[in-house]
Amino acid sequence: MYFKQLTTEGLGCYSYVIGCPAAGEMVIVDPRRDVQEYLDISREEGMKITRVINTHVHADHVGGEQELKSIVGAELFIHENADVGYEHTSIKEGDSFIVGAAKLDFLYTPGHTPNAISILVTDTMRGNEPWMILTGDLLFVGDIGRPDLPGDEILDEQVANLYDSLYIKLGKLPDYLEVYPAHGQGSLCGKGMSAKPSSTLGYERRYNPMLQFKTFEDFKTKVLESFPSRPKSFTHIINTNFDGAPLLERCPLDRAMNPEKFKQMIEQGCTVIDVRDAAGFGGFHIPGSINIGLEKQLANWVGMAVEPDSDLLLVVNSKEDYDRMCKELHRIGYDRIFGYLHGGIAAWLMAGYPVENLAQKSTQQLHDAMAENKNFTLLDVRTPAEWSNGHIKGAIHKPFARVLEEGIDVDKDSPVIVMCGSGYRSNIVGSYLQGNGFTQVCSLAGGAIAWSRSGYELE
Repeated sequence: MYFKQLTTEGLGCYSYVIGCPAAGEMVIVDPRRDVQEYLDISREEGMKITRVINTHVHADHVGGEQELKSIVGAELFIHENADVGYEHTSIKEGDSFIVGAAKLDFLYTPGHTPNAISILVTDTMRGNEPWMILTGDLLFVGDIGRPDLPGDEILDEQVANLYDSLYIKLGKLPDYLEVYPAHGQGSLCGKGMSAKPSSTLGYERRYNPMLQFKTFEDFKTKVLESFPSRPKSFTHIINTNFDGAPLLERCPLDRAMNPEKFKQMIEQGCTVIDVRDAAGFGGFHIPGSINIGLEKQLANWVGMAVEPDSDLLLVVNSKEDYDRMCKELHRIGYDRIFGYLHGGIAAWLMAGYPVENLAQKSTQQLHDAMAENKNFTLLDVRTPAEWSNGHIKGAIHKPFARVLEEGIDVDKDSPVIVMCGSGYRSNIVGSYLQGNGFTQVCSLAGGAIAWSRSGYELE
């Protein structure tokens, strides 16, 4: 049996290849939208991709099943409760596949979504008992899937399903089973995932805090205590996955634009994402643009800050950066990418078009301003947990997602210094506030990390 876990960096997604080189056949589970890696494995290992299985309708990334069907003619499978709008074959509890030496048995395990399955995988060349279980978004390493994404109207039902799937259905399975989830650290489908990509049922039963409850009531209380922020992109991604994602070749063509054309597109309502680092954006940027730099989890931040149906333009340092950003955006269903500024911000400046800057305050400058009792608002946009672990005296706290949803109750002409953990989120918020009329915004370079390393105290 052939088995391989593939990681989608930034989104914290895992997909799986299960196959048999002797039989020349392989199955893909939970594929990402850019499918070249699966095609490479197929070619290199001499296995044809015959089936694609989604463990559920995903909320955080657009699936690659339509791409694979278009390229290799693979048959698509999903649980019978998933009322998807594309051609597929339904699977249910008790169904199974034989893929050469591999046997796949399906369990119905709702809770994260009402249409979720887990897959027991047996290598029949080694034995007749399952070796591993692909748990989808039911059970993660160190955490469990969130039940709130399908909507508040079925939240109680989802929590009950989650408990039954985890404690009763998985409770019947042996400790030795290896656990391979659909997500890991960095995903917003859970909140306490380990960086380790796999585990065993026995280890999770012993050390996963969400599997330690004696009663359903205690479990429910903890589950409902809090949920991670829900990005703007999630509803769009869910709808895209229900309908079947458009093929990437049908998305608007990539193109480089001169400053004049770029300016015309902005005037027609396009949103500009500037992917340069904080210092570059801070020096000069196009008015109204939002700064979301090329870091590992950038897709999550785009999903928080930018509406999914936006017409997008990009400011990048290179064509390579543009290609990478397009791939990240396509993974979350942001397909309306109309091009990038050829020559970058330098070309815009040389054309004589207006620019703004987002001042980057050093920790020394902030410390001096506080010592001099200067009048400004210090806005901390970190998570409640980060804030609780230590914050700068006098700061006001409003988490990143809430600022983007609600704004801040501060006069738009008064000075605002935005801070986060490292300076990345503060630049997103700072650029957002600038785009919404705040005239004296700046960002704390290096954030709370730089503040602590400078020797200054946190409360």
